[in-house]
Amino acid sequence: MLNVGKSELAGTMARENTGLKADFEGLVSTLRAYVKQETLGPIRGLGRYLGFGLAGTVCFAIAEGFLVLGVVRVLQTTTTTFRDNLSFVPYLGGVLASVAFVYLAVVALKHDGKRHAND
Repeated sequence: MLNVGKSELAGTMARENTGLKADFEGLVSTLRAYVKQETLGPIRGLGRYLGFGLAGTVCFAIAEGFLVLGVVRVLQTTTTTFRDNLSFVPYLGGVLASVAFVYLAVVALKHDGKRHAND
């Protein structure tokens, strides 16, 4: 058996147990580390995700604007039918092209969501 005196054991326990204040400080530091781990990491990931989403949205908006302008310009310059009383038709064509573009994007997003649901 191990021969350890009572005084040696009491001294070791006193060094290990530094009191309620040390326990509270340990708890606070553990909670602080946990909060940093569980909030800052996901927020950084969310920021990256939102950044790419915002960049994609800006590119999508620019592309759609060019599409609408292109459709309106083509219908105005290549045909002589849409003059005088029918001058609104090229703009209607631009709106229809915009609606079709958004519809195709929504369909693609729904299809992409189904693909990821099977993973």
